[in-house]
Amino acid sequence: MASSPVYRFVIADDHPLFRGALRQTLEAMFAGVTIAEAGSLDAVSKLLDETGDVDLVLLDLNMPGVRGFSGLMYLRAQHPEVPVVVVSANEDPLAIRRCMEFGAAGFVPKSLGTESIREAIATVMNGGIWTPPDVNIAAMPGDETGKLVQRLSTLTPQQVRVLMMLSEGLLNKQIAYELSVSEATVKAHVSAILQKLGVESRTQAVIAASKIEAGQWQSLEV
Repeated sequence: MASSPVYRFVIADDHPLFRGALRQTLEAMFAGVTIAEAGSLDAVSKLLDETGDVDLVLLDLNMPGVRGFSGLMYLRAQHPEVPVVVVSANEDPLAIRRCMEFGAAGFVPKSLGTESIREAIATVMNGGIWTPPDVNIAAMPGDETGKLVQRLSTLTPQQVRVLMMLSEGLLNKQIAYELSVSEATVKAHVSAILQKLGVESRTQAVIAASKIEAGQWQSLEV
């Protein structure tokens, strides 16, 4: 008799009690499951870099090292092969739509019960997409911001980090120091960002980013 597959999950949330609740849910769903927990984006990124074959990340939108969609953007750029389900207290339909546009495999409001969380995880593990049944993503009309999301989604992980730091007002030499690269490398990243976003200056790039998340991007800890 064939044994059941052993899954690897990462729970990324800065609230230990909620991480514990998600852990219990996963352990009840899958026998012998391996679960890693992280309380910041830096910790999540390190786990994914060090741990192979992660099957799913359960990600909170707002925790140390990230705000809004920047964490989701970074993880999807850095590890496109790993599906991400956003588990968030934010229930705004537009926020749900943006998460799906940025490549999330599912979105689960924290207010929903355990059964909904189980359903969402099972759906994504079977290759599907899950959003709250009362939110019709397909019915929402397209807009210019949606097109900007598509352009932002083409940024590499390092370009995402540089854009976050530009949004914090850091100069090229400061970004170079934080990322341990040369100023020439930072300038190359900035040029690529401008080209991908279809803007002419770093100020316009920051304004474009602010349209997605009101300009409130926190720099990643390096």
